[in-house]
Amino acid sequence: GASYKTSAWRSDVLNRLQSKYGSLYRRDNVILSGTHTHSGPAGYFQYTTFVIASEGFSNRTFEYMVNGIVKSIEIAHTNMKPGKIFINKGNVDGAQINRSPTSYLRNPQSERSRYSSNTDKEMLLLKMVDLNGDDLGLISWFAVHPVSMNNSNHLVNSDNMGYASYLFEQEKNKGYLPGQGPYVAAFASSNLGDVSPNTLGPSCINTGESCDNANSTCPIGGPSMCIAMGPGQDMLNSTQIIGRIIYEKAKELYASASQEVTGPLASAHQWVNMTDVTVWLNSTHTAKTCKPALGYSFAAGTIDGFGSLNFTQGTTVADPFWDGLRDQILGKPSEEIKECQKPKPILLHTGELSKPHPWHPDIVDVQIITLGFLAIAAIPGEFTTMSGRRFRESVREEFAAYGMPNMTVVVSGLCNVYTHYITTYEEYQAQRYEAASTIYGPHTLSAYIQLFKVLAKAIATNTVANLSTGPEPPFFKQLMTTLIPNIVDRAPVGKHFGDVLQPVNPTYRMGEVVEVVFVGANPKNSAENVTHQTFLTVEKYEATSATWQIVHNDASWETRFYWHKGLLGYSNATIQWHIPDSAQPGIYRIRYFGHSRSQDLFQPAVILSFESTSSTFEVVTAL
Repeated sequence: GASYKTSAWRSDVLNRLQSKYGSLYRRDNVILSGTHTHSGPAGYFQYTTFVIASEGFSNRTFEYMVNGIVKSIEIAHTNMKPGKIFINKGNVDGAQINRSPTSYLRNPQSERSRYSSNTDKEMLLLKMVDLNGDDLGLISWFAVHPVSMNNSNHLVNSDNMGYASYLFEQEKNKGYLPGQGPYVAAFASSNLGDVSPNTLGPSCINTGESCDNANSTCPIGGPSMCIAMGPGQDMLNSTQIIGRIIYEKAKELYASASQEVTGPLASAHQWVNMTDVTVWLNSTHTAKTCKPALGYSFAAGTIDGFGSLNFTQGTTVADPFWDGLRDQILGKPSEEIKECQKPKPILLHTGELSKPHPWHPDIVDVQIITLGFLAIAAIPGEFTTMSGRRFRESVREEFAAYGMPNMTVVVSGLCNVYTHYITTYEEYQAQRYEAASTIYGPHTLSAYIQLFKVLAKAIATNTVANLSTGPEPPFFKQLMTTLIPNIVDRAPVGKHFGDVLQPVNPTYRMGEVVEVVFVGANPKNSAENVTHQTFLTVEKYEATSATWQIVHNDASWETRFYWHKGLLGYSNATIQWHIPDSAQPGIYRIRYFGHSRSQDLFQPAVILSFESTSSTFEVVTAL
């Protein structure tokens, strides 16, 4: 799942901000939203479904995330200055396809005919400058899944949205390393639930024929053969192509942004029990949301990454084998939840499972922040294309009905807490992956629209103070600890951590890959001990000053850091530098920064830092 999504550390972040800034930063005016990547560290979300998927809860990752978020807010706070915000929007072409087009077609023809595409192509961008007009930063929203990197990737990386951010910041923060410098370019998620960046579409990897069908399945090999490919030669290349398209559009919108955002600031937030919302379908008929449950097609995965068990998307009939297995291990789902979630066949009745802790959130955040005529709706999940369209229109109409016409409503996805997907009622009937992952049942979207209209009305009528807080989410102590044990690191006899096992060559050309292998230690150790801000550097020798200048770190796209775990605590670290054509000829070296864990009998673990340097090598234009 995506990175940055939990309520426990939202409350942790807010508590720390309160102790430092008093009532300045609050639950109603702080939104935590994920750039979204499927290639991030896991184990920081408190609900059991996610704890199991991450092989346990990692307090280390949790603390690291909270510290990083709080630190970033502190830096922003310290650098606050008067300025202006400009807004711009435009269409991004060639960066997305709908990954459940047959579900989209379930929506009424009259509704679909109003739109030219089955994905939302519009990027909305906010440009921030100081009163001199000097650049400060940007936030943009665009609907595409950051799954250019597929589930065979084992490197931590930020995917296509992160790459767009990387390119923009590299351009604005000239002379700084990635992740450093004053300019921030934030690329945020929107209604990307059914939107894939793998623009070549789904085809059978064994026969080459299209598998763009309701079940995403191939004649030979079934659903596991049906995979969507990106536009590039491999996933890293695809990530860069899609990321660059997004970056180029942002750059163009940024340069031409001239409409200033003016007007008052307002914010509204409530906690809501999403398992128990009465939805008014019309003036006389009501329906209910359900206790959370995941359907069979959840286990099928998507064309961007299929599940490991032989499930098929679009499954609306239960299988006695899987039902029997579930009943034996987890107990039977109630008739009430089965009835409520129809036509979803329930694979996991997470809303009725509470050991060791609830498996899914009941209490979720709904929140709107308005800047003048812009309303940012913080959605705790992933809306499909049509869900986002219905939602924006309803919220805009509600603002207009109470005296705020012409509001621009943006869907900001994956905010504050994670509740999987939200499809339309019609898409839900098809039970593809997104629908099977719409955990609160067929009326989830209608419930969110109703709840956000309450917030919009409160802002428009200036009655936010009268909104109830709602039921506070639980905070669990003693979460299931990580199933991945901490092992003492060992170096081979006669060697030390950081010793070079495979040296670099003396000379390389542009476009070649420099590779060096060191005696390694578990990179997790470095999270507890922040002596080094990077696992690696690529450094160039400057003869004039007789100094080494850092040209790349581990956040650079030109570098890769691989950790190879051996037996009994032995491990190797491989560092690669893919030399770009822009590299300056000269003398270089690669450095490795690590931390080893040692432990004497009955003593607490000791974590020691080490660093190491490759021999020097020359980069030449031609040999």
